[in-house]
Amino acid sequence: MSFFGLDCVRKKERELERKLRANDREYNLSFRYATNAIKTSKYNFFTFLPLNLFEQFQRIANAYFLFLLVLQAIPEISSLSWFTTVVPLLLVLTVTAAKDATDDINRHRSDNQVNNRKVQVLIDRKLRSEKWMEVQVGDIIKLENNQFVTADLLLLSSSEPLNLVYVETAELDGETNLKVRQALPVTGDLGDDIEKLADFNGEVRCETPNNRLDRFTGTLTFAGQKYSLDNEKILLRGCTLRNTDWCFGLVLFGGPETKLMQNCGKSTFKRTSVDRLMNVLVLCIFGFLAFMCIILAIGNYFWEQNKGSQFTVFLPRQNDNNASFSAFLTFWSYIIILNTVVPISLYVSMEIIRLGNSFYIDWDRKMYYTGNDTPAEARTTTLNEELGQIKYVFSDKTGTLTQNIMAFNKCSINSKSYGDVYDTTGQRLEITEHTEKVDFSFNPLADPRFTFHDHALVEAVKLENPEVHAFFRLLALCHTVMAEEKTEGKLFYQAQSPDEGALVTAARNFGFVFRSRTPDSVSIVEMGKPRSYELLAILDFNNVRKRMSVIVRSPEGKLSLYCKGADTIIYERLHQSCSKLMDVTTEHLNEFAGEGLRTLALAYKDLDEEYFSQWKQRHHEASTALDDREDKLEQLYEEIEKDLLLLGATAIEDKLQDGVPQTIEQLSKADIKIWVLTGDKQETAENIGYSCNLLREEMNDVFIISGNSPEDVRQELRNARTSMKPDTAEDAVFLQERTLGNGVKAIRDEVVNGEYGLVINGHSLAYALERGMELEFLRTACMCKAVICCRVTPLQKAQVVELVKKYKQAVTLAIGDGANDVSMIKVAHIGVGISGQEGMQAVLSSDYSFAQFRFLERLLLVHGRWSYLRMCKFLRYFFYKNFTFTFVHFWYAFFCGFSAQTVYDEWFITFYNLVYTALPVLGMSLFDQDVNDKWSFQHPQLYVPGQLNIYFSKTTFFKCALHSCYSSLVLFFIPYAAMQDTVRYDGKDVADYQSFALLTQTCLLFAVSIQLGLEMSYWTAVNTFFVLGSLVMYFAVSFTMYSNGMFLVLPSVFPFIGTARNTLNQPNVWLTVFLTSFLCVLPVLTYRFLLVQLCPTINDKVMFKVRQAKATPPPLPRSARIRRTSSRRSGYAFSHAQGYGDLVTSGRFLRRPTPLHSSGFATSFSPMGRSAGYSPAGRTLTNKVPDVLGTSLQMYKTIEDPAVNL
Repeated sequence: MSFFGLDCVRKKERELERKLRANDREYNLSFRYATNAIKTSKYNFFTFLPLNLFEQFQRIANAYFLFLLVLQAIPEISSLSWFTTVVPLLLVLTVTAAKDATDDINRHRSDNQVNNRKVQVLIDRKLRSEKWMEVQVGDIIKLENNQFVTADLLLLSSSEPLNLVYVETAELDGETNLKVRQALPVTGDLGDDIEKLADFNGEVRCETPNNRLDRFTGTLTFAGQKYSLDNEKILLRGCTLRNTDWCFGLVLFGGPETKLMQNCGKSTFKRTSVDRLMNVLVLCIFGFLAFMCIILAIGNYFWEQNKGSQFTVFLPRQNDNNASFSAFLTFWSYIIILNTVVPISLYVSMEIIRLGNSFYIDWDRKMYYTGNDTPAEARTTTLNEELGQIKYVFSDKTGTLTQNIMAFNKCSINSKSYGDVYDTTGQRLEITEHTEKVDFSFNPLADPRFTFHDHALVEAVKLENPEVHAFFRLLALCHTVMAEEKTEGKLFYQAQSPDEGALVTAARNFGFVFRSRTPDSVSIVEMGKPRSYELLAILDFNNVRKRMSVIVRSPEGKLSLYCKGADTIIYERLHQSCSKLMDVTTEHLNEFAGEGLRTLALAYKDLDEEYFSQWKQRHHEASTALDDREDKLEQLYEEIEKDLLLLGATAIEDKLQDGVPQTIEQLSKADIKIWVLTGDKQETAENIGYSCNLLREEMNDVFIISGNSPEDVRQELRNARTSMKPDTAEDAVFLQERTLGNGVKAIRDEVVNGEYGLVINGHSLAYALERGMELEFLRTACMCKAVICCRVTPLQKAQVVELVKKYKQAVTLAIGDGANDVSMIKVAHIGVGISGQEGMQAVLSSDYSFAQFRFLERLLLVHGRWSYLRMCKFLRYFFYKNFTFTFVHFWYAFFCGFSAQTVYDEWFITFYNLVYTALPVLGMSLFDQDVNDKWSFQHPQLYVPGQLNIYFSKTTFFKCALHSCYSSLVLFFIPYAAMQDTVRYDGKDVADYQSFALLTQTCLLFAVSIQLGLEMSYWTAVNTFFVLGSLVMYFAVSFTMYSNGMFLVLPSVFPFIGTARNTLNQPNVWLTVFLTSFLCVLPVLTYRFLLVQLCPTINDKVMFKVRQAKATPPPLPRSARIRRTSSRRSGYAFSHAQGYGDLVTSGRFLRRPTPLHSSGFATSFSPMGRSAGYSPAGRTLTNKVPDVLGTSLQMYKTIEDPAVNL
């Protein structure tokens, strides 16, 4: 039991199979399964201090400074006071510990909030309210409508007919449409009878805990019978119960063993590429520090041998120590003095800079989404600069790129296209939020959320155009949607997929309202008149058929088959009389597809009563056959679904989130490659790829990888790579002498002519990710501009990200919104969660979160680029000023007998990094920007240098060290020469140690301050105040500490009495300060002038344009809707899985009978408004293309069905 009361379960052996018995806690506890409590925190009250200090001292720098502190405690070695190291070290440890404690307290609060939720548990034959964390495996619990599912449950019974329950899985997969789960009949009979449930003693044997959200295998043994269990009978933790009054479930997995928590995986400590480079550089600096100390120790040895022996008469060596021992002590003394090459304030400053840049993200109003009151949030403060180096973005589709909302956008009915809006001159208008909407007030049952803009279609409905009526009648009848009417006139549709719901909603608004259904009938309201159709058969959808049909008998006794499906499939089954109508509809389909809409063709046929009776008999025989049932049914479906008559086509918009195409285009210009990893089928993913501008018709080619064997996949990948680069080698090309750790070689980028896309299926991806083929896949995919992986599992998402991380020297970002995205979010260098209605599981595991995908553009191109630029400037400048500071000690050693005497005052050494230079460099690192955000969007290419590590690298560091070496030579020898043999204006000597120390440190402070001014691109009042204020602070502190009063109080601590006032009043001192400062910055000015003139960078070019524009903001890009012209048509998908046709016709009601209501329409329907042949668009409503044969439509009359009194 942990301090916070959470069970820590330790398994004695690896679990091979889960065994449990209902209502038997004693039996189940013997297996020591995990309870339902979760624990994401790292510390408790007692373990925080030791664990946190242990973690902090694992950082090399902290351990190094602790070692220095020990050395400073040795009098024979240390020439510096202990406080010069203790104060900065304690500050760093305290700040980091406070931040870690705050983060962990928040995790504790989140854990406690979840663990203390209440649920009803069946204990001792009674339902008791218990906390979630007290639920055990094998317990039976009761859930009610709108409750979260407590643990992974086996559904036993429910309040709904057929023991169905409806669950929302937004927390798991980001999809808001409802899913159906069904209990076994044997457990469904238990109902809500507490006595029966308490007597239930079924035993379950099932799979061990795993992260597969889409698969479950197990068996239930009850009353001597064994029953198979699959995923359709399981309720997963994280789901929400919807439209179900109650249900009972048996707990299979609890807490950390649930599939939701298994998908969360372990939180790994993420470090930026700058951090990793810093570790390498710090080790190099330590080596260089040791090298300098060895040189100085050797110098001390020779000095003691040659010169030191002359002083032994006056200063005898202690304990007769010889020159060798003196050199040994000198080595450690210089280790202490020269430790400022890696000052501890560097890490303090880096944490402050990252924290400040995180606040900028939190405070950015342009990343605030008013739709659900969600601001952007930086959930970590350690990865900001990594946002400026992203090369690969891995994105989920549903809920991330799309809203998962389908909208009926356009349609083609009997050769006439509807949905566009035209002006009086016949020019097509762009539809915006200000465009006039169709008024559906004539229909009391219309959905108020539905919008349509073409008035011609509603006028055609009002004028009782037979083709239009037949079109919407088909949409109202041919589906598996379930209707719920809680209050009169307010319908709620439960659709298997959002696209099917959109079609039924469209029919509803245009006057064909689907009202209710039974297993053998469908009740609709046609233009105000209730009608009931006998449902004779459902020919259900699957991924092979790509269509669905219903066979119904009208109230007049007419038999009809209605069919909808992918246009290519429907066209193959049309009657030859439809050829000319097909041509016109094809043109409309091409237009719809050109706008990225998901298309669907509609057709029908009238059936002969005698033929159908024979067919139905054969259908019954085939559906009860034990052998080849599927093949026999498919043959019957093919037989009856032919010689269809085309009605038209629909076009549905899978609504993208606002600004997705523009965002992807901007990121592409910034040389960021985007891979979409989705669980959707190929056609759906391709549609979205074209809609969001990820795939474009302008691309040279889009390769489809769909092989069903390893050999096929390998050949398809090689063919694609050969097409892109014919002279490519078979073997992967590795970067020479470049490894990414653990001996893994990095693969270099291969340049190709043109732009290509790659689409790969889930089964093909499984082969492509195998060890022998992963490099083949990676090389081919990385040569493409865009990659779409379809039908991928959460594990495959993580494997794809891990593959790129492993072999590419690039920074990755994963963005998603559901629990199925958590694994890839945690694997990527940066994880971004989309927050909102789709669930919060991804957000809880992410590093950054916001509500809309379009904010990714600002996060990377503005905040990320600025953070990286600021951090690189900070590191370059920090190393410069500290190397310069330290190297002066090195040169001084040759003039002080290698005695480890400091060239500066001890107080200056203490305050240099903490007071005198801290605020100016922080001001630059928090406020500096080369160009503002608008120019950053205008020139996305500004992002590329970050991907190439141009601003800070080993080469940059080496240049910085050379610059510091030069500056230190100037700062030491110019003041040395100026002070040597120099007298004051009154003839007194000024060439003493204290005056030289003051002059050198003053020159140093001016030189580094001027260098800082040259580094800054954006001066603010705060920056100016920090720079000038630090100089003023230096003089104020110097005059105070070198005053007579401080000396009288503590003579040994403040020995520089009067040095400031006696030295700084000399004109030659100020001339020396000016000369040294000028000589220090002269090479920098010369280098930068030549660089800008001869080889300007993209930053230089853009900043020149900014200066030319005189800070005038650039014109904003037009946010026009991106249209594409294409002949490609989408393969429309009804749903992501096989339909529920068998469930609909199962012979029992799916829901309780709907209370009888009036239709909500007036008793006699009549067209209202402009109906007498008038069209607002100025077009004739019933035009047909010449020579197009009319369809022999069944002319339904609005006959009220006496049997249906709704």
